[in-house]
Amino acid sequence: MPETGPASIFELQNLEVSYGAVQVLWGVSLSVGKGQVVCVIGPNGAGKTTTLNAIIGVLRPTRGRIIFEGHDITALSPYQRVARHMALVPEGRQLWPGMTVEDNLMMGAFPPAFRSRAVNNIEVVYGMFPRLKERRHQLAGTLSGGEQQMCAIGRGLMAEPHLLLLDEPSLGLAPILVDEIFRFVAEIVKHGVTVLLVAQNIDRALEISDYGYVMETGHIVLEGASDRLLRDPHVQEAYLGGSVEGPGAYPAQPAG
Repeated sequence: MPETGPASIFELQNLEVSYGAVQVLWGVSLSVGKGQVVCVIGPNGAGKTTTLNAIIGVLRPTRGRIIFEGHDITALSPYQRVARHMALVPEGRQLWPGMTVEDNLMMGAFPPAFRSRAVNNIEVVYGMFPRLKERRHQLAGTLSGGEQQMCAIGRGLMAEPHLLLLDEPSLGLAPILVDEIFRFVAEIVKHGVTVLLVAQNIDRALEISDYGYVMETGHIVLEGASDRLLRDPHVQEAYLGGSVEGPGAYPAQPAG
């Protein structure tokens, strides 16, 4: 994990996850500093989405600890984690297509602790995503892909997250919309939200993040400051279609 930087808001410690008898994560450890964008990159099937699902509580780890704002939340339910100001924007958006944009957003404030502030919070979301306000009475299923992703992110922000988990926010979007979504991620951080981002769009993820972890076959194989990962020979060769000379990233620390 980073040797220097902002105080940690979140840590995974030697996380292991299995689907039945099949283990899919081995000793995954990572740290996210308050106010940072940290990305987890790697190929399909590496375990990135599984990691986020374990963090939010959808999957139960077989080993390891999940620490959020100084508290061990490993045994908490997903509902309890959301109530502690952690939110997941899942891969594929997973909106309710037959509900309006505004109703989808309000579902993000479903926990009682957030309902009294929902009206104010939705105005903050509309301020960040003006197109959602224009389409607030439109059915979510009729939105474009980029607008649906904005709606999914906005729904996550309605839970007043201190940590927002973003799973492949640019997946399936045209390049111009990818740029727009990543601009929104940077804007979210300006509002005081820390972001843990999972992405296959590796160059863009590293450009907007502070620190990155490379995951392959359920292991963290490399980590480092994002600008160093962009120059790392393994990342260049495996994911960016080239190679450069220069200092590499930190090797991943062994579990244990």
